[in-house]
Amino acid sequence: MSAPRNDELIHSGSDAVVDWLTNGTRDQRFIDNIFAEMCIRLQQAGIPLKRSTLHVMIQHPQWLGARIMWSDGMREAEITRVDFDVRGRSEYIGSPANEMFDGATEVRENLERDPALGRKHALYDEMRAKGLTDYVAWPLYHTLGKRHLVTFSTDRPGGFDDAHVAALRKVLPVLALVSEIRVKNRLARTLLETYVGAHAGELILAGATRRGTGTTVRAAIMICDLRDFTKISDNWPRDDVIDLLNDYFDAMSEPIARHGGEILKFIGDGLLAIFPLHEPNACANLLRAVAEAREAMVALNERNKATSRAPLNYGIGVHVGDVMYGNIGSTSRLDFTVIGPAVNMASRLEALTKQIGKPVLLSRDFAELVTPEFELERVGQHAVRGFSEPIELFAFQG
Repeated sequence: MSAPRNDELIHSGSDAVVDWLTNGTRDQRFIDNIFAEMCIRLQQAGIPLKRSTLHVMIQHPQWLGARIMWSDGMREAEITRVDFDVRGRSEYIGSPANEMFDGATEVRENLERDPALGRKHALYDEMRAKGLTDYVAWPLYHTLGKRHLVTFSTDRPGGFDDAHVAALRKVLPVLALVSEIRVKNRLARTLLETYVGAHAGELILAGATRRGTGTTVRAAIMICDLRDFTKISDNWPRDDVIDLLNDYFDAMSEPIARHGGEILKFIGDGLLAIFPLHEPNACANLLRAVAEAREAMVALNERNKATSRAPLNYGIGVHVGDVMYGNIGSTSRLDFTVIGPAVNMASRLEALTKQIGKPVLLSRDFAELVTPEFELERVGQHAVRGFSEPIELFAFQG
């Protein structure tokens, strides 16, 4: 019996990679790990793979997509985020990705030939400089015609031969299925993190979707509201109002996230955030977030002043107590939020900032949990709508 030919070995090796993609990746959550191992297995199957990339489009508020890159010798792939404005930059214009997303079904480039005879793009020059000899890119089709991109490169003299290309083509349909599942899982997490927050998103993915279910959480509650927004929205152009709100929410939200708070919702020009007390230094972290947010608002107002916009004013109410954290809503539309008297109190304190003339008001219950490093100003007892007894309040300057 004669020994199997090299192309037969490559054929059987690629079959083994397809079988692994189909049956051996069920417990692997992340596509970058699967992609790196797939490339290593393709090498072991006799394909002279030196570099490979997977480009996926994602629905994310900050990023258009991501590039996953593997190179020879890497055990893990490298992930790079891609900005929304990439399509206007030279790195994209005329690139294989540009050709692919314009409808090409294959981009193949012989990197050994005279560069003057080939495609013109910096990417090909970079690959030649690294000693690569051949490059091939194909679309990766997901459901409903969504196109992504996968590329393979080699440094083998003469490039990929027909058996190598056939073996690589063979893995594409299964890689498309495996990647779509992981990309959509990541998309689900991203959308939930974007719209309900990271912690609530994890709970929902874990099955907390039944109406009326929830847990009692002891937390510091922060409610913030922009002043005179109705007047602004009536008098400013629509796009300016949207930009203003985004800048305002950036100033308020980023410090909250940085210090461990969770923003549960934006309510028009307001926001609701909690700092669960089971986390260390929750109350101190809330005040640190408020102090940084106030600094960010000062900087924002300076920028607005330079464009002749009026300064933005706001009020923040802070309380602490037990809240019900879970699903509230109708049979077909739920909101994952917190409710309870403690939330109502924080809302009432935010409203009192207008009357008292202090932009940040804290309840005594919250103030008693704050360490001496923070200077609080006692502003006396005040009647709070909906509560029978006056509440002692404190102001925080930050």
